[in-house]
Amino acid sequence: MVPAWLWLLCLSVPQALPEAQLAERYVEVPENYGGNFPLYLTKLLLPREEAEGHIVLSGNSGIAAEGLFAVDPESGFLLVTRALDREEQAEYRLQVTLETEEGRVLWGPQLVLVHVKDENDQVPHFSQAIYRVHLSQGTRPGIPFLFLEASDGDEPGTANSDLRFHILNQAPAQPSPDMFQLEPRLGALALSPKGSTSLDQALEGPYQLLVQVKDMGDQASGHQATAIVDVSVVESTWLPLDPVHLAENLKVPYPHQIAQVHWSGGNVHYHLESQPPGPFDVDAEGKLYVTRELDREAQAEYLLLVWAQNTRGEDYTEALQLQVVVMDENDNAPLCPSPGASINIPELSSPGTEVTRLLAEDLDAPGSPNSHVVYRLLSPEPEEGTEGSSFELDSTSGSVTLGPRPLHAGQNFLIQVLAVDLGGAEGGLSSTCEVAVTITDINDHAPEFITSQIEPISLPEDSKPGTLVATLMATDADLEPAFRLMDFAIEAGNMDGTFGLDWEPDSGHVQLRLLRNLSYEAAPSHKLVVVVRSVAELVGPNPGPGATATVTLLVERVVPPPKLDQESYEASVPVSTPAGSLLLTIQPSDPMSGPLRFSLVNDSEGWLCIKEVSGEVHTARPLQGARPGDRYTVLVEAQDAGEPTLNTSATLVIHFLKAPSAPTLTPVPSRHLCTPRQNHGVVVSGPSEDPDQTNGDSPYSFALGPNPTVQRDWRLQALNGSHAYLTLALHWVEPGEHVIPVVVSRNGRMWQLQVRVIVCRCNMERQCMRKVGRMKGMPTKLSAVGILVGTLTAIGIFLILIFTHLTLARKKDLDQPVDSVPLKAAI
Repeated sequence: MVPAWLWLLCLSVPQALPEAQLAERYVEVPENYGGNFPLYLTKLLLPREEAEGHIVLSGNSGIAAEGLFAVDPESGFLLVTRALDREEQAEYRLQVTLETEEGRVLWGPQLVLVHVKDENDQVPHFSQAIYRVHLSQGTRPGIPFLFLEASDGDEPGTANSDLRFHILNQAPAQPSPDMFQLEPRLGALALSPKGSTSLDQALEGPYQLLVQVKDMGDQASGHQATAIVDVSVVESTWLPLDPVHLAENLKVPYPHQIAQVHWSGGNVHYHLESQPPGPFDVDAEGKLYVTRELDREAQAEYLLLVWAQNTRGEDYTEALQLQVVVMDENDNAPLCPSPGASINIPELSSPGTEVTRLLAEDLDAPGSPNSHVVYRLLSPEPEEGTEGSSFELDSTSGSVTLGPRPLHAGQNFLIQVLAVDLGGAEGGLSSTCEVAVTITDINDHAPEFITSQIEPISLPEDSKPGTLVATLMATDADLEPAFRLMDFAIEAGNMDGTFGLDWEPDSGHVQLRLLRNLSYEAAPSHKLVVVVRSVAELVGPNPGPGATATVTLLVERVVPPPKLDQESYEASVPVSTPAGSLLLTIQPSDPMSGPLRFSLVNDSEGWLCIKEVSGEVHTARPLQGARPGDRYTVLVEAQDAGEPTLNTSATLVIHFLKAPSAPTLTPVPSRHLCTPRQNHGVVVSGPSEDPDQTNGDSPYSFALGPNPTVQRDWRLQALNGSHAYLTLALHWVEPGEHVIPVVVSRNGRMWQLQVRVIVCRCNMERQCMRKVGRMKGMPTKLSAVGILVGTLTAIGIFLILIFTHLTLARKKDLDQPVDSVPLKAAI
């Protein structure tokens, strides 16, 4: 089935074809046609069914209106009515259309290009009837000295306008009839090799040449024209030039003429080149100019080459050479060498050691007085009261050497030397040269300790490795940083490596540090000897040995102070709590530590008391004057029973709660924690039955019940205003179910939560080990065996049915006659 879009495309093509523009036609008509007219050019494919239209012919320059071209309506031929002249017009562009009376185009436009084919109906013409030219003796053969010009009105690029030039006659014919040669295509007139030789031997002339120009190229036919060429032979004036001497920086108006050349022949222009390029020029008369001042130091000599050339830039003869010499004047002061970096001279260098050699350069002419330079030392000048100077100068060679005066490391000098040309005579130009000199250091000093004896230093025996014992400082009198690098070592007193040294490579500070634990019983004191040496090799007359420092260390015996199981304690009690109520128990962090003695320091109200041995804190009397929401802070001190000087302290904060009429017991679902203690806990939230729980007026306060065992085994920390975190306080708690009473208070109300926590043993994954029971919905062993037996029975029955069916089918086949059974084809 053809798609709908393809039908639409096929239907639209015939409607579009008549409106398409026809291809342009090309017609060629011979110029000056001598046959009958009208001349039929080409047949146009006019449609025959459009009889109601009329033909419209139009073209450029109104040629259709003049009747030069027409279209025969019967035959459809385009015709021309008279002969055409290509020189009058070479091409005609016509347009043919078929239109109605109303001007609607029924066919076309058909474009037709009519080209008029040229014929040789034009005679060539010389630009001049007589040519007059001067020919200089010495002109090289083959170099044109005259270019003949001719024109032809026929079509360019065709044989009709292809012009050729020839010499018809030479008068006189001496000394040779072919003294000249004429290039046929270009009309270039030049001497022949024989003619050039004849002109060089003797001056001949003048000559008159009859020349011809013909069209149609090399064909025998064609139109022709002639002209006269008068050649006057003149003596050559192309003569060598003497050298020119010009003073540099010459103060004259520029351009300044320095010489002139002349070519006696005609049709000449001059070309100049300078080697190397310089400010020189030549004009049309052959005058040579310098266009600006010259500088001998930039260029001392120039070689100018001047050529006489024809209009095509071809040389008539060899170039003339002109040597320009620039004369020197004393216009350049001596140039000091680049200062560069400072010159380093080691200290203790012997007198006469060369520091530098100044070679000032004078750009004036070498070997002349203008470039003869002498030197004079300006600074440093010898100081008054001292013998000799630090530096000496040779005025001729510019060599600077060390004087008899000794120099020291770190000194900086700026040597100033005056360089004068003209050999130092009056009027010479001068420059001041500067040389920076630095007296460098040598490693001639050994380092020394500022303090060689360090007072006895006491250090506790429990000091950790890395503890700073002492800082020693050493100095080096050398100035160079590389010579001040020091190396430290413990020379004595550190056989077991208990101490070590630490220092920066470029620092004079060394730190003595502890590397191992101290033992008062093993060594109550240490005496260390530290030595310092220079890293670089020492030089000089008396370098000296390495220096030492002695450090004495006394070891202090240390008994650790007691530690409590908490840094601070908190308890929440109602204001109605009676006297003698147990609040909490203060215990040491290590149960195996020695016995402690407890006391309260700042119990200003006398509300509390603590048992000296057990650390149990009770209410000493009723809490009269305490208001709900207040806090009461006291300080608990614990002293070592065997060493009273060893003690510690902790803060105890009591939060007072509103006395409840009857605490509300709120059960909390049981949680699981494993022991030994892991980083896990139970989140306890405020009671859900609190009607003000969502208004956010004030946060909940959480506290463990007053049971001492609970406070010993468990720890409760507030997370935020609505939740607390319950964790194990001991490393090991007996596995089983524990009920922890938690007192929660808020806005004068109080609840008692019973938090059930099941403590179990931890497995390898730090989770509770539990017994695995049968999961709900899973089959038992008996039911699984029954399912398996049933499945196997069903499979057996299915196989029996298949084999029975196959047996019966085979028996049926055997009961049939033999000829009724189809044969199998052999393959």
